Amino acid sequence: MTKHPKLLLADVEKAAIFPVFETEYGVLYQGDCLALLKAIPDTSIDMIFADPPFNLGKDYGKNISDSLKKDEYLTWSRRWLAECVRVLKPGASLFIFNLPIWLIEYGAFLNANNMSFRHWIACRMPKTFPRGKKLSPAHYGLLYYTKGDPSTFNKVYVPVPTCRHCGKEIRDYGGHRKKLNERGLNMMDVFEHADEIWEPAVEEKGSHTQLWTDAEDIWDDIPPVRHGKYKTRTANELAPIMLERLIQLSTNQGDLVLDPFGGSGTTYYAAEKMHRRWLGVEIGDVDPAIRRMTDYQKGIYAEWESARGNGHKQRNSIGQLKMFEQAFSRYES
Repeated sequence: MTKHPKLLLADVEKAAIFPVFETEYGVLYQGDCLALLKAIPDTSIDMIFADPPFNLGKDYGKNISDSLKKDEYLTWSRRWLAECVRVLKPGASLFIFNLPIWLIEYGAFLNANNMSFRHWIACRMPKTFPRGKKLSPAHYGLLYYTKGDPSTFNKVYVPVPTCRHCGKEIRDYGGHRKKLNERGLNMMDVFEHADEIWEPAVEEKGSHTQLWTDAEDIWDDIPPVRHGKYKTRTANELAPIMLERLIQLSTNQGDLVLDPFGGSGTTYYAAEKMHRRWLGVEIGDVDPAIRRMTDYQKGIYAEWESARGNGHKQRNSIGQLKMFEQAFSRYES
């Protein structure tokens, strides 16, 4: 197997970051993301996903401020962005999830630092409210950059959308339904319905198998995790289906994925499932991430985390991996 991520790091003790959880594929540290990033050698990471605090005054725990002045927030952001650019391999991918007001600043910085813009993926998040003289906000952004031309870009498909009530397809595709790729629809750059995760169509007797489509840049199936039944920590978190999709899109098995804002461990959970090496750090409470990873090792996970389901169920690890590999075989073939 390729070198363990822990072996890549230099002077971690001097950087005051400490390993708190480790698997065959990765290691989670506790401490400042800048300390971890500075300990990583140049051009050693295949993919970075960053979901930094949005500077909205959320409670991330003791001694962590999410209410910085604009200039302070952007200065801090440029510091960790510069480190991300440094540690990425040529052709590697960088994904950043945040509010448009910050992403436009991030994009300007990355454009000036020899990164190549690929997409602004719109993740539709309705049920918010307008503040002042503004439109009602309806999406978060997911910036996608690469360090030059992408070295890995795997075609990703999503299921043809169906009505969750009747099971029939929602669109008619301009009368060209029969000409759709049997593997499904191309992924778009927008997500729409934040309160739902896709469900496979109900297969009628005698019909063809469920179709999937290339992913586009509007994604309608990536909700924030707000319901207490599914949350692993107080602050909001992301559904793992987003990370599964991004990891599949931009890496291959054995590649190294970095998330400098560990949170509830969603990225590490997805990387572990998909047999990618991973490296992460969290400055605040690491217990939610450790609990999630420990549960996964025991075969305990939430059905909804890859597709809509009914809460937590326990499965043996062999059966769980088989189900997951079958679901993603469409992506890798």
